[in-house]
Amino acid sequence: MDTMENVIEQHSVINGVDVTALGSTLTAVGENPDLGQFQFRNTNKWINGSLNRSTIKGFYGAGKEDDTRTKTYEFDADEPPVLLGEDKGANPVEYLLHALAGCMTTTMVYHAASRGIVIDELQSSLEGDIDIRGFTGISDDVPKGYGEIRVNFRAKSEADPEELKTITQMSPVFNSISGSVPVVVTVETY
Repeated sequence: MDTMENVIEQHSVINGVDVTALGSTLTAVGENPDLGQFQFRNTNKWINGSLNRSTIKGFYGAGKEDDTRTKTYEFDADEPPVLLGEDKGANPVEYLLHALAGCMTTTMVYHAASRGIVIDELQSSLEGDIDIRGFTGISDDVPKGYGEIRVNFRAKSEADPEELKTITQMSPVFNSISGSVPVVVTVETY
């Protein structure tokens, strides 16, 4: 297998990823670990019923507050009518599947590129099972969230499927979900 340095010398862009820049970034982070510390942020405002809106713009990374993002992203979350919502947006657990798919896809593409693995096409489908008796408090015997999430990737590539599977599991969202990251909650009233 080629080393990352050999791949970077042979190719400048693989899978749409500038592997030369990726290599430079990884070298810089290796030499100065503080550059690897990022903080992402989200603000959310309840609108009515189950409808709420998240706003995302600023983040801290690479040793400073980011000033390159000029656009603010907004995401509406709601529930379908069967869950008493007005269906004005995907529901939060569907956004969780979206975040997982997006992060695992990006992880596969970037890590494959760094290894010189070409991916011509990539698709995924995700399913997650939730028993709302846990969330609603009807039963303490079922989880309040997903009991299981299944991710199926289809990649047009000459790569070994097991290698691609292994690198998807380096995804930060995958690790946050499967590793049960502590979530610190505070509530203040006014």
